[in-house]
Amino acid sequence: MFYYFFELNNISTNLQDPNNVLVSWDNSTVNPCSWFHVTCDANNVVRVDLPNASLSGSLVSKLGDLSNLQYLELYGNDLSGPIPLELGRIFGLISLDLYNNRLTGSIPFTFGNYYRLTALCVNFLWAS
Repeated sequence: MFYYFFELNNISTNLQDPNNVLVSWDNSTVNPCSWFHVTCDANNVVRVDLPNASLSGSLVSKLGDLSNLQYLELYGNDLSGPIPLELGRIFGLISLDLYNNRLTGSIPFTFGNYYRLTALCVNFLWAS
């Protein structure tokens, strides 16, 4: 669980959060399963839900280290920049919703690693 703390903390420090939706993502609480918008199954982070939260900034490559993540819901924010190649390391991802952001570039070729993905929502991107 301590491992996931560092990964999620890296993500949150890279984002601007004007509505304080990440207020519970606190350095003093090393168990991310107690944080709002994070769901765990046993000792693994399996879901991060931050839709329409007015978050801005870029996605960090450390997201790819959340190896047990199944759902990543970040739609309707103001995220910008490319989608990190490292997201393709989350082999068990079922749903990835990144639409209504300002992401640029192509859909990473590493997304071909997904074997369980049933929902991929990334508008205004192009495949390479």
